[in-house]
Parts: sequence; C-alpha cells; structure tokens
Amino acid sequence: MSLSYPVANDHQLARLLQIGMVLEEVVEARAGKHYETLPTGSRDEAIETLLEHAATESAGHRERLEELIDDLDADPVAYDEIEQLVSARYEADTDTDGVLYDQLANEETAYKFYDDLVHAIENSDVRFSIDRDRLLDTLREIRADEEEGVEEVTRLMEAQ
Repeated sequence: MSLSYPVANDHQLARLLQIGMVLEEVVEARAGKHYETLPTGSRDEAIETLLEHAATESAGHRERLEELIDDLDADPVAYDEIEQLVSARYEADTDTDGVLYDQLANEETAYKFYDDLVHAIENSDVRFSIDRDRLLDTLREIRADEEEGVEEVTRLMEAQ
C-alpha cells in the first residue's frame, strides 16, 4: 500500500490506520525486548526511561488509532494480513548496532509513516465517515510524538 497517493476511501484509511497500529506494536515490542535484555552492569537510567516511555507511548497511540478505526464506516482487514505486511517491511527481529540505534530507527520509521499518512489525507478530497479534523488532529499529534522521540533518542546518543 503506497502513501504516495491521496487516501481514496474509508476502507483504505482503515487499512492504513491498522498499519500504524502494527508499527506501534513493533515499537512497543522492541522497546520492551531491549529493556528486558539490557545487561545489569551496563544499565543506564536514561536508556531505561526512554525505552519505558516509548513502550507506553506506543500503547497509547495504538488505542487512539483503534478508536479512529472503530468510528470508520469500513471493515478492517484481518490483523494477520496487516501484521505480515508490516513484518515484511519492518522486520521486528532485525538486529541493529545497539539499543539506541534500533530505537532511533523505530522512531524514524513511525514518524515517516505518520508524516506520509497526514500528507496523503491532506491531499485527498474524499469525505470520510469520521470527522476529517479529528482524524488529522490525532495523526498530527502522534506524528509530533514520534518526531519528539527521534529528537530524544538523538540527544541521548549524542550524550553517550
């Protein structure tokens, strides 16, 4: 599914919001995995706080996206199908060069997704079954959270 075109209908919007939910689940799962696997001797309070915040924030984003989907006049796609699509593109078990690099990649991926989604909706003249302003406000707030996450991880990396 491409975000280079305007969103055409409620069904497509529901599918894109479901992709966002799965991306948030990936971020939450990876943050939790990293948090659990940090070696005791190298634990850093700032990194632990960052990972805990990322997991909590992602859970909140998923809830907000789910509320939007519930209010759409569309049948959602089977979760397994969306999960496979996301997994193929954003493999959840891929190793990176460290906890912070991985978290940065997760935050950047989510930010880019929401940025593209906001632009695709803004460029669409379709009337959705949910309030367009509410939809865009929610997605812009989530995008801002992801942008803040990128900045937070970057600051932490620079301080290390």
